[in-house]
Amino acid sequence: MHVRTRFAPSPTGYLHIGGARTALYAWLYARQHQGSFILRIEDTDLERSTAESVQTILDSMKWLGLNYDEGPFYQTQRFNRYREIAEKFLLEKTAYRCYCSKERLEHLREQQLLKKEKPRYDGHCRDLNLGESEKPYVIRFRNPQTGTVVVDDQVRGTVTFDNSELDDLIIIRSDGVPTYNFSVVIDDWDMHITHVIRGDDHLNNTPRQMNLLAALNAPIPVYAHLPMILNEEGQRFSKRHGAMSVLQYRDNGYLPQALLNYIVRLGWSHGDQEIFSIAEMIEYFDLKKINKAPAAFNPEKLLWLNQHYLKHTPLEQLVPHLVWQAHHRGVNLDQGPKLLELAEAQRERVKTLEEMIEKSHFFYHDQVFSVHAEILEKHQQPQLLPALVTLRDRLSELTVWNDETIHETLSQVVHEHALKLGQLAQPVRIALTGGTVSPPIDQTIRLLGKERVIARLDVTIAGLQV
Repeated sequence: MHVRTRFAPSPTGYLHIGGARTALYAWLYARQHQGSFILRIEDTDLERSTAESVQTILDSMKWLGLNYDEGPFYQTQRFNRYREIAEKFLLEKTAYRCYCSKERLEHLREQQLLKKEKPRYDGHCRDLNLGESEKPYVIRFRNPQTGTVVVDDQVRGTVTFDNSELDDLIIIRSDGVPTYNFSVVIDDWDMHITHVIRGDDHLNNTPRQMNLLAALNAPIPVYAHLPMILNEEGQRFSKRHGAMSVLQYRDNGYLPQALLNYIVRLGWSHGDQEIFSIAEMIEYFDLKKINKAPAAFNPEKLLWLNQHYLKHTPLEQLVPHLVWQAHHRGVNLDQGPKLLELAEAQRERVKTLEEMIEKSHFFYHDQVFSVHAEILEKHQQPQLLPALVTLRDRLSELTVWNDETIHETLSQVVHEHALKLGQLAQPVRIALTGGTVSPPIDQTIRLLGKERVIARLDVTIAGLQV
């Protein structure tokens, strides 16, 4: 069997962590079995679906590196196909026209709730064999009224549903638009989907969809319903309850590898292993090892993972992400250190790319810093003026500009002026960066470049000479 999985988001908002995990699991399973991964945009909700949401989904998948083999397919481009199957069902008496008014259905629901019954359609039009007329109608699937539907779920195990509990669901609305449960079945059939991996909020839809597939004499795919993800308050992690867009993690300076590594373990594990390469995820992933219990989202753990990846990802792979972060924050990279060098100097000191760029602004502009008076008083006392002047002059004379020559120059100056390195390094750091935190002072001086270093030292010296 050629494995074919799909990710089928609705473009009614952004792609969040739950959706990204579903996409990742389906992608991993397809890659593990040398199968195909299909992207399908389920946009039959015409009122809420937007082009912006579609683009957000596509951009999120690209950023995560979850490449698809086919698609994206759009359900709105397949309406004729759904109508064709609906007409086939009508001819075969597998479906029927229902003319029940909205008022009748609302009254029926109220009465059922009063009797503490499960609200469901009562089959009023089921056996009337009503033809087409000018009055509005929906098309309902004639669900079996006896027997059971057995879902052999890869995560939940065997789940059994009584057909008597399933009403005759609408497959075509009165405006001609197909419903979710109908269109998804036709798509999975036409696209030869072998494995349906999705959130457990879809489990109750599965028996309905299996009955539709049976009516089509179509093969039943393997189902795997993933446990929910809970936020820090124990609520279902959703757009309503704090789930951010995948692209917001990009904007906040997370690496896609870190996010994938984190979400792969939201419900699945491989022993006690914490860090997984993509190749290891593909090799070890197993649907049957997915935990049935909900997974808890821990932002601190994600931040820890991101810091790990910042420290251990090859520098050249960090550069494209840094370029994006810099442009996103309006940092001009034309004048300043190469990003490869910047990443090497800063990555041990930060947890996100956003933090790296924010703490590196001073490398890329000619700003004259406004240093707080108390910092000046603490670190830039007038008695340091001679040492700063000497340092400026020695640095301006350097012909080889690297960490070693800069460090040697600093050591000579502090020795000549009977200072400790820290007594000079911190005032110099403030003069060059406008703050008290930076990479080691020799690295900071090298990365800034001679011209900027001399110019900024001149500003501080002039201020101390007043």
